[in-house]
Amino acid sequence: MADETPDIEQTGDDAADPAAPRLSAREERARREHAARSQRPARTPEQRDAERRERRREKAVARRRRRQQEKARRTGTGTGTPPAEPKASSPQVRIGIVESAKGDKTLTVRIDIARRHRRYEKIVRSTSKLRVHDEDNEANEGDRVRVVESRPLSRTKRWRLVEILERAK
Repeated sequence: MADETPDIEQTGDDAADPAAPRLSAREERARREHAARSQRPARTPEQRDAERRERRREKAVARRRRRQQEKARRTGTGTGTPPAEPKASSPQVRIGIVESAKGDKTLTVRIDIARRHRRYEKIVRSTSKLRVHDEDNEANEGDRVRVVESRPLSRTKRWRLVEILERAK
C-alpha cells in the first residue's frame, strides 16, 4: 500500500500539529536548549535502584542524627525550669440535698448548679443526681450533705457521704 501523506516537510512538534503557530528563532532555540537540559541520561533499573538506596541511606543518617539531637536536648540539663512532677489529684467534693434515702446504705443526692453563661451572662441553673454510699444509714430525705468522690462501689455509686451539714426540719 502506498503512503498517502502529503509531501510537507515536518520537523519536531510541527509533525504533531501542522496548524500550530510558528515560534521565532530565539524562542525555538530556547525551547530546544531547555529540552536538552531537562533530559536525563537513560539509566538501567539497577542504576535507579542503587540511586534510590543511596538516597534512603542519606535520609536514614540524617534521621538518626536529628533523633540523637532531640534525645540529648530532652535528657540534657537545660537552663529552663524542670518539668513539674505529677501530683495525685484530690477527689472532688460536692454539697447537695438528699432526695431519697430508701435504699439500704444508698442515698440519692441532688446537686444544684447555678453558673453564669459565658456569652449571654444569664444565670443558668441545672441539677445533677448522684448515688452516694451511706455506710451507717444516718442521712434522711431533705438533709444537706457533703459527699466526696470515691472508687466505684456499685454500678452507679461513685460517691461517699462525708458529713451531714444540716438536718431536714
